[in-house]
Parts: sequence; structure tokens; C-alpha cells
Amino acid sequence: MDNIARLRQRGLFDARVPRYTSYPPATAFSAQVGPDFQSECLRSLDPETPVSIYVHIPFCERLCWFCACRTQGTSTLKPVESYLTYLKAELDMLRDTLPADIRMGQLHWGGGTPTILSPDMIKDLGKAIKDVIPPAPDFQFSVEIDPTLVDAAKIVALADIGMTRASIGIQDFATDVQAAIGREQSFETTRACVDSLRAAGIMSLNADLVYGLPYQTPSKLADTITKVRDLNPDRIALFGYAHVPDFAKRQKLIPNIALPNEESRYQLAQLAAQAFVADGYTPIGIDHFAKPNDSLARAHHSGHIKRNFQGYTDDTCPTLIGLGASSISQFDRGYVQNAAATAAYTQRISTGNLAGHRGYALTDDDKLRAAAINMLMCNFKIDLDALSAFAGAEPLGATHDAVAHEFNGHVIMDGDTLRITEDGKPLTRIIAQRYDGFSDIAAQYSQAS
Repeated sequence: MDNIARLRQRGLFDARVPRYTSYPPATAFSAQVGPDFQSECLRSLDPETPVSIYVHIPFCERLCWFCACRTQGTSTLKPVESYLTYLKAELDMLRDTLPADIRMGQLHWGGGTPTILSPDMIKDLGKAIKDVIPPAPDFQFSVEIDPTLVDAAKIVALADIGMTRASIGIQDFATDVQAAIGREQSFETTRACVDSLRAAGIMSLNADLVYGLPYQTPSKLADTITKVRDLNPDRIALFGYAHVPDFAKRQKLIPNIALPNEESRYQLAQLAAQAFVADGYTPIGIDHFAKPNDSLARAHHSGHIKRNFQGYTDDTCPTLIGLGASSISQFDRGYVQNAAATAAYTQRISTGNLAGHRGYALTDDDKLRAAAINMLMCNFKIDLDALSAFAGAEPLGATHDAVAHEFNGHVIMDGDTLRITEDGKPLTRIIAQRYDGFSDIAAQYSQAS
């Protein structure tokens, strides 16, 4: 039996499972955990340990139909200006809550479209953040950039406030694919953006691509990869399109009949991965690639990458503080998500309260399962001895045995290691779900393929 048939037998082309950018997944969050828990976690942080900051800018001039992120369209900067006043008010509350002298190791602006901000807004927000949480040594700052909504003045403003990495949205360069997802973006526009970034001294570039899009074919994706090769990014994120029109209403504009089937999605992902590896990129986890000298590749080789809401990262900060509507904070004790809708977020901030709306307080068992899942998602193996060092939780021996039996041939128990084989790597999210204590939650997840 060839591997495609075996993967089909394992359920790869039928299963819908979490992406495991957190454990438990956000579907397990509840309103029982909110601003009080958020405040307790913030106050108890160690000022000697830097934190990461994520800032969500939910606005877009155009709403891409494939996107399932919390965003809203606007044709003017008026609502953006108003939103920034609430972000700065949230920062003031953060200043009053955090221990003194805490530092920021990493900063990430995501969206939405952060580059919808004008140069003056960029500088104003950057200063406001650094006034509350000054940068630590070796500070890194990344920004998600829409090449169709950025110019040299915005790029210079981002460079002036310390941006070190740009994450460029591409998805696919085929014009019919772009038309079908509501995101028209020429290669020439993208090339001009890359040239402007490098002229401003931003040498670290990440490119975001998506497979499984409507009308996408191997030849079209291969052409996109050729163009991406010409841009020479340091990192590449290759995400599978999640078609969830019941959750993301705008996806109803995408005809189901235009989407590749599950096996075709898998072939597209394999084609892209093989091309990037052939170009010398190091594969990172299930969907990232990095040049061998990039810090992400170095962290991968040393076994120090982790997975969070931005994907795979070499971020060593144990705490992620989310600012803005719908952003999620990750603490040692659990998670807190700010109110998702912009109006609900601004209402909470206007009353002088932190914006936490729902979350989850981790138990010892959750932390054990989270460690096992992170090992699988990052390294395709579980160090059983390292896992056994977790105190206060029941061991997962029965789960290890069940996984090794169910996925025999794709999973191997080798002494103190449970390892996913090369042929079994496409099953990683399905295997990780066997360690998930919340797998019975009814939710619409993305395709495993």
C-alpha cells in the first residue's frame, strides 16, 4: 500500500482538527476567566524576564474573502484614529498593572492591516508602546505588511521605531486565484514593497503563502513559488486555507466547486514544501521554512522553537501579552482573550477595565498535554523523560501506547522517544489530537490536509 493510501486510511483527507497554536484551543475558552484573572497574571510577572507584545489592528481597506481573522473594512482613517486612542488607554492600564521595570523582548503588529496606519500613527503607537514597556536587549519587532497598502514613508516610519522583520502577505500570484479570494496583488507591487523594505534597512523578510485556494493548481502554485524565489525571503509560512463559511461569512463568496479536493490540497502542500527544501530552506514544523542562517532555523536545530498564535517562533519570552480587540494573552497560568468585536473592546476600555472577555486557567494536566502537543508540533517527537518531569499530573503512558498502536508505521516508540516517521508527518495534527483532553468539543476546525 502506498503512503497516500495509508494516509487516507488514517483519516488525513477527512479529519478537521485544531491547528494547535495553543493548548487548549481557543474553543475551550470561557467567560468564567476574564479581566480579574488577566490582572492577576499581569501583576505576578517577573520583571527580570522580558515579555512579548502582540498588537491587533483589525482594520482593512479591503476585506479579503479567504480571511477568517477578526477584521472590519473602512474607507477612511477616522475609525482607526479612534481605535488608537483606546489602544493607548489599554497601554495606560497595562502600565498601572505590570510590575515596574519589565521589558519587551519581542513586538508583533498583526491584523487586519497594520500598514493602514499613516506614518504619524505608526510613530505615535510605537512611542506609546515603548513608553510603557521599553525594549530589552536584542529586541525584535515584526509587522504584517500588505504590499498594496504601504509606501516608502510608512516603511521608513516603521524602520524608525525599530521594525526588524516584515511579514509580507502574498497567498498566490495567479490572477484568477486572487480574483476568487478578493485579493488582487501583482508581483510588481510586491517586488516594489520588498525593495523599499530593504532600502530602509529591513533585511529580514517573511513571506506568507496559502495552499488549497480556489482555482489553485500545481502549475499556478509552481509559478508563484518561482516568483517568491526571486523575492528571496528569509522565512516562508505555508498555510492551508481553512474554508469555514459558517464562521467567516465572507468566505461564502468563494464557490465550493472551485476549491481543490483534500488529496489535491495535500499534493499542493507537498509540491511547495519540496520546492522550498530544494532551494535550501530548512523545514520548520508542519508549515514553515527558513534559510539555514535564520534565527528560526538555528532555534529549530537546537530544539528551542515553539508554536503560538503567530505560528512557529524562536521567541524565548514565556509570556505573550495581547493588546487590542480579539488579541490573546498567554501566561504560564493560562490564556485570556480580549473582547473580539471592536465595539465590545472599546466599551470595556472606556469603563476603565482591562479588555479580557474569556480565557482558560491551566491545570497541571493541561500543562502536561500542552508540552506533549508542542513537542509533536515542533519536533515531530515526544521526549518521554522530559515529559515525565512534569509534576502534579497523571502520566500519559496509556496515550503513548495507544498512539503507537493506532499509528503503527507512522509512529515509532524508540526507547525514551515517541517519534513520527517522515511518511507520518502529514498526520501530525491528527496525532496531536490524541493528546487533547478537549477533542470532544463541537467546533469547526480546518482540514487536517
